[in-house]
Amino acid sequence: MRTTAPTAQPAGPRTATRTYRIAVIPGDGTGPEVIREGTKVLAAAASRAGFRVEWRPYDLGGARYLKTNDTLPDSVLKELREVDAIYLGAIGHPDVKPGILEHGILLKLRFALDQYINLRPVKLYPGVWTPLKDKGPEHIDFVVVRENTEGLYVGAGGFSKRGTPDEVALQTSINTRRGVERCVRFAFDYTRKRAKRKKLTFCGKTNVLTYAHDLWERVFYEVAKEYTDVQTDYTHVDACCMWMVKNPEWFDVIVTDNMFGDIITDLGAMIQGGMGIAAGGNLNPQGVSMFEPIGGSAPKYTGQNAINPLAAICAGSMMLEQLGETKAAAAIEQAVMQVTGTKLKSLAAGQMGYSTSEVGDLVVKALNEKSI
Repeated sequence: MRTTAPTAQPAGPRTATRTYRIAVIPGDGTGPEVIREGTKVLAAAASRAGFRVEWRPYDLGGARYLKTNDTLPDSVLKELREVDAIYLGAIGHPDVKPGILEHGILLKLRFALDQYINLRPVKLYPGVWTPLKDKGPEHIDFVVVRENTEGLYVGAGGFSKRGTPDEVALQTSINTRRGVERCVRFAFDYTRKRAKRKKLTFCGKTNVLTYAHDLWERVFYEVAKEYTDVQTDYTHVDACCMWMVKNPEWFDVIVTDNMFGDIITDLGAMIQGGMGIAAGGNLNPQGVSMFEPIGGSAPKYTGQNAINPLAAICAGSMMLEQLGETKAAAAIEQAVMQVTGTKLKSLAAGQMGYSTSEVGDLVVKALNEKSI
């Protein structure tokens, strides 16, 4: 299952004292191209910060499925349970029916590894265009904490009389107190640690989802009693979308369920400049977490060396943050901000003014100028 490992990291000025085992899943389309640049930047950070990365590549994705009919074999899942983190490029192949790879790889990994938090920073970097008029980096800097293993994504439901005029389709949202509380508690802890405005907003639909979101609301305010230093707020999901566009500066951290989180994080990606800069983490704070650019495989750009790798590079920064390498993580983000603020014409594929590999080189150059 493993494939050829990425190029070994260059020798650095500091002797490695820590080693991290990272499973690399380049995936489909432009995934291998952005992961190539991400591993390049991570190698440079490791060299500077005095830790070592042991890459463990896997060829999971559409190409393998078309050859073997395998998505994620149990033997591979067993190996992935033993790594320190997973670095994912993209999953999605034009010759594979939608849903097969998503359920067979992405959702299977999230559920099997109990990655119950989806963490999505929404941050506008210097020099990046946003469609929001009169808004800049000082206005767009918040994080969405999305519950990642319950809700409608559990797949509970079924059909009756399928294919007939009397067909009935049921999809049930599963919300457990344990699942809701651990997500809410993570969000409070994250808000406190983030130490920005120290404001946590629960995004729901309590006026309509009177069972599921009654549970969410009760748990949210019960847990809030333990975090008196964190300000709490509530917004309906439709109003949340409106305020993210009109007044994104109102938000610090948002916590929400699986479905609503999936929706508002894509809106967040657009206001921070597009999918080319949006990174996310699927977290098991007590286990193995997975980090990825959220933009997909972009198959029409495959092999052109034209896709923007910054989202993958930012996902690598998030991975280091989760592993405890906070200084290296911060240095990567600062390097990315330097590149967006001084070098790139655009974040769009083929319009950056540089190739994919050149953008990776620019980040490495900027990173090497930082103190770690």
